[in-house]
Amino acid sequence: MNRKTIKRAGGKQQRVEGKPLRLAKEVASIQRRATEHDGRFVTLGHLAFFSTETGDAWMLDPSDQLAARLAREGDPEPIDIQETEAHFAIGWKGHYRINGGAFLYTDRESGRVVAILGYPTTKIAQLG
Repeated sequence: MNRKTIKRAGGKQQRVEGKPLRLAKEVASIQRRATEHDGRFVTLGHLAFFSTETGDAWMLDPSDQLAARLAREGDPEPIDIQETEAHFAIGWKGHYRINGGAFLYTDRESGRVVAILGYPTTKIAQLG
């Protein structure tokens, strides 16, 4: 599994709206939204999170087109995240790309490619 370690700016915790970045809390929040079938799109630093009305949720790193599914049809999926005061590491599960209105996901372990329609591809494409 690819793990990308990211140093927070200046060796300090990244802050969003005056609060320290807590990646695990954001993951739990978007997973809850997916469980409620509530479509949301959130950016946090350089990461993007989205949930859909179908109960899916994802975390994306647009700079490297890394992706991790956080929920499928309302059921949360496990994600490996390690956080310290100065760094965080994410166990990314695959890569994504946008092709027109399709979200294409390539699973790192199986090599399987899945095309999904109905995701916020316009917003995702604007991040890259």
